[in-house]
Amino acid sequence: MGTLTSTLSIALSALTSEKGAMDATANNVANVNTPGYSRIRPVLAENDPVVLAPLTFGTGVSLAKLESLRDPILQLRIGQEMQSQGELGAFVTAMQQVEVNFQSSSGDLGTKITQFFNSLNQLSTDPVDLSLRQAVLTAAQNLASGFRNTSANLIGQRSNLDLNVVQDVQQVNTLTGQIAQLNGQITNLENLQQDATTFIDKRDVLIQQLSSLVDVASIKSSNGLTLTTSNGTALVAGEQNFLLSTQADPSGVQHVFANGADLTAKLSSGALAGTIAVRDRNIPGLLSQLDSLAAGLVTAVNSVHHAGFDLNGNRGGDFFNTPPAGGQGAAAAITLAITDSRLVAASSDGSPGSNGNILQLAALHDQPLVAGQTANRFYGSMVFTAGSDVANGSSDLDASQLILQKLQDQRGSVSGVSLDEEAANMILFQRAYDASARIVQTVSEMLDTVIQMGAS
Repeated sequence: MGTLTSTLSIALSALTSEKGAMDATANNVANVNTPGYSRIRPVLAENDPVVLAPLTFGTGVSLAKLESLRDPILQLRIGQEMQSQGELGAFVTAMQQVEVNFQSSSGDLGTKITQFFNSLNQLSTDPVDLSLRQAVLTAAQNLASGFRNTSANLIGQRSNLDLNVVQDVQQVNTLTGQIAQLNGQITNLENLQQDATTFIDKRDVLIQQLSSLVDVASIKSSNGLTLTTSNGTALVAGEQNFLLSTQADPSGVQHVFANGADLTAKLSSGALAGTIAVRDRNIPGLLSQLDSLAAGLVTAVNSVHHAGFDLNGNRGGDFFNTPPAGGQGAAAAITLAITDSRLVAASSDGSPGSNGNILQLAALHDQPLVAGQTANRFYGSMVFTAGSDVANGSSDLDASQLILQKLQDQRGSVSGVSLDEEAANMILFQRAYDASARIVQTVSEMLDTVIQMGAS
């Protein structure tokens, strides 16, 4: 050691190491805006020395490894928050569409209920006026249409959410297939003691996308990465992914299955869980309340109408067609039973000028018809429920977004690329590279001199 060739060897190892460090730095800069990219840090290590007693000679430097800077715990927390945000986002989006049916406007159901009772009050002032009688039928027709339209809209929105479930399951299967493929590539590289950082970053991004759709738990073992749902249903095991499927139940609602087991009620977070919650809980709840309101209103109006007399002196019949037994589907089925305004039973004693029965009908506005509440108050509670669900979900979503942003900022401080830091590193590595190159040049000139001396 201590020869020109050993010096040249030291300089060459420095050139190789510093060149690798510069390549890693350049790659960091190139991926500064790449989602999920984890910064690479070159780790330089001193080569083992050569000892020739009593002297110890250094043998230069080598690029020991390219270290990917990542925090697994932080990555896990981001995945968990992505699950919450996916669930809340899907829930709020779906409920905002539902809320449109109950927003106060000139055409909402609450307004139509009020207009119907107002038309009854108007008719009580002149029960033989055919125009006022026709106004009652028109208001009643509008009310029935309002019930049917609101019911149809809710059912249509539920069907749309059913399509979302199918699409989300397909997306889950696509992602798990890609993750399983990356698992194989990562395992192959790691078995060859090669760097798999690029594929690990890609897998982390896909796992976050998967987390936004379904609740995901990850397990790392010697066989690779395994992904399951929170209830233990396997999604990915090494290089194999397990497909989810959808199947309609007798009512036509799509359920999510894995290996023949129904997971629909077991999904706890992710967009699938949020969509299913609105489809199977919120919308059916509102439809049930809507049916109760329609059945209660129709039953009360028909009951009072039977006690009166029409302009022909005959007993009143059904004003609205009788709702289905049990009330289920009453809102979708509500229709007028009469079309002739003369058949409105306004009289209480059979005389044309009597308004006793029409006043009884109008008085239903202030009487408890459904669950101990008036029709308008019961409808108001439905409006409040829909609005409250949206408001609470939006508040939770905002909080989740803030938490996720803080977690991503923390990840950025660990794994993100700082252009200022990389610029400083590039200068540092470049200067070391230039200095090593100068040593090579100097040693080369010295060797040339020695060779020429020997030739002389």
